[in-house]
Amino acid sequence: MIRQVYAGAAVFDGDTLRHGHALVVENGRVAAILPKSEAGGGERLAGGVLAPGFIDLQVNGGDGIMLDVAAGVEGIARICAAHARLGTLGLLPTLITDTREATRAVIEAGVAAAVAGVPGFLGLHLEGPHLDPRRKGAHDPGLIRPMEAEDLAGLVDAAARLPALMVTLAAEAATPGQIAALAGAGAIVSLGHSGCGIAEARGAFDAGVRAVTHLFNAMSPLGHREPGLVGAALDAGPVSAGLIADGVHVAPEAMRVALEAKRGPGRMFLVTDAMAPAGTDLAEFTLGGRRILRAGGRLTLEDGTLAGADCDMAQCLRVVVGDVGIELAEALRMVTTYPGAVIGLDGPRLRPGAPADFVHLDDALELTAVWRGGVRVVS
Repeated sequence: MIRQVYAGAAVFDGDTLRHGHALVVENGRVAAILPKSEAGGGERLAGGVLAPGFIDLQVNGGDGIMLDVAAGVEGIARICAAHARLGTLGLLPTLITDTREATRAVIEAGVAAAVAGVPGFLGLHLEGPHLDPRRKGAHDPGLIRPMEAEDLAGLVDAAARLPALMVTLAAEAATPGQIAALAGAGAIVSLGHSGCGIAEARGAFDAGVRAVTHLFNAMSPLGHREPGLVGAALDAGPVSAGLIADGVHVAPEAMRVALEAKRGPGRMFLVTDAMAPAGTDLAEFTLGGRRILRAGGRLTLEDGTLAGADCDMAQCLRVVVGDVGIELAEALRMVTTYPGAVIGLDGPRLRPGAPADFVHLDDALELTAVWRGGVRVVS
């Protein structure tokens, strides 16, 4: 039996932040979280916190590549590995608006990645093409279109074959019946890139929408007479919402207001919306033939339109704790437990019997180490 003890840092188990405790790992799985006086000798960490590996439900790329028709299983594995080095040990690689043929190819690659057991692969997120072209953001307007019967059939089939399938669509581009069929097939339907009003959003929620994609961005804003999709998301108890907490996409003040206003049981969770440069020093890349520039913590089209985000989950944690003022345990839930719950995972929690997939953050919330199955992959 291989027994490892990690002490000297607080331990966040997915629910509770425990000070003065140690994490005990045996044969690649969590054995216990014990008071450090009972755990025995082991590796001494210099403060900070141990936490489950992060979960990110919106990852467009990494390691210099995007999720696209050419990625295949190898590309998915590269993206997952790149984000593992950044502390994200579970993710949904995300395809942004593309052709029907490309979408099919990516779904097949995702199914193959699941069969192959690609580490960190939790399923796929298809962001588009069924969006509102008025709220396109960096999506190619020439590829945006309403959902048709063939699209719905392909998505229903994909939901049955993938570990998880998240579909971002606009209420204007899909009918309540189509939304209900997707939700009934097990897909996590999320509203995004939509200019819908609150009544239309509520109709979509009633049909089965369970989440909202990158709250505030590419959607109808909160108004005092027409609350828009932002207001609908904050007011809808069961609906969760993602936030790009890079300090660029949403001001800390807006995040603070949203977090204080959100009704439960739906939760706010953090996403990176990361693109090809994640984990690299790339200065630019192409997206659908368009040049994307990287500078000053931003990724933009040449006209200045934001095109995804240049951040990782540890950076997002630092923003919500340091700039927004969220208590650390709650911030950690927003990158582990809450996104996991959106896609039906029980956890992640560092509980006895669970895989020893965890990270260490120092007192400044900088990532210092990552373990998968009790094996250190970053140090």
